[in-house]
Formats: sequence, structure tokens, C-alpha cells
Amino acid sequence: MKKVISVLAVFLLLSCGAKKRSDSNSPLYEILTQQSSGGGNIRFFEILTEPNEILMLQNDPLLKDKMKHDDITNSNYVILNMGEKNTGGYSIGIEKVEETDKNIIITVKENIPAEDGMVMQVISYPYTVVKIHSKKEIIIK
Repeated sequence: MKKVISVLAVFLLLSCGAKKRSDSNSPLYEILTQQSSGGGNIRFFEILTEPNEILMLQNDPLLKDKMKHDDITNSNYVILNMGEKNTGGYSIGIEKVEETDKNIIITVKENIPAEDGMVMQVISYPYTVVKIHSKKEIIIK
């Protein structure tokens, strides 16, 4: 139950972006949302591969326009959650995604504010949700 609540909490706001494969015209992944607030309070990376997990995302009113029914059988989803931070200026995202014959390797990039930088004094919960256009095994670095 905690898992379901955590995942639902992640999907408060959405933005969009995409990166294309270097060897193909179809994108390897799509960033469905990358937000500074709305994630869970602990650091975790979750890979959603099972149809019932993906259906849960399709039922979210904020995600339903970004997902197609075929995504259940053709795509996997990754939730990157940075956890609770004491200030603004933090973000988590994708540095690179590589496809091999057997799997997809995702390199995560965590951005932190400069020590002498001006940041908002607010608790933040940075997270990113990524759609991987493949059903291959996912490895997160």
C-alpha cells in the first residue's frame, strides 16, 4: 500500500521532453515529468514493468494523455526520486541511456545547488518519471 501511495504522490505535475536514439529515428526514452517537488521523502529508483503497475499510471489523470494503451506491452517506466531536500535547487534526471542487445542502461544525474548559491529555503522532493520505449531489462547506474 505504501508503494502505491508513493507512486501516486509522484505524479502531481507533469512536463515533457524526449531524447532520440543515436542509431534510429525512434526515441529510446521520453521524460514524462521532471519536478522539484511532489516526489517521495526517501531516495529510490523504481522500475515499473508489470502491466498492473503501468495500468496504475494510466489511471492517473495527469498521465493519461501522455500514455497509450500499447505502452503496457511496449514500454517500461522508471521513477527516479531524490528524496527530501532542505532547500530548492536540487534535481534528478537522466545523463544518458544506452541500449545493448540484452538491456537498457540508464545513467542517473543528480544536480545539487552550489554551496554559495542563492536557493529558496523550502523543503523539496525532486523526482523524474521516464518512459523507456523498450521491454528489455533496465539497469540503473
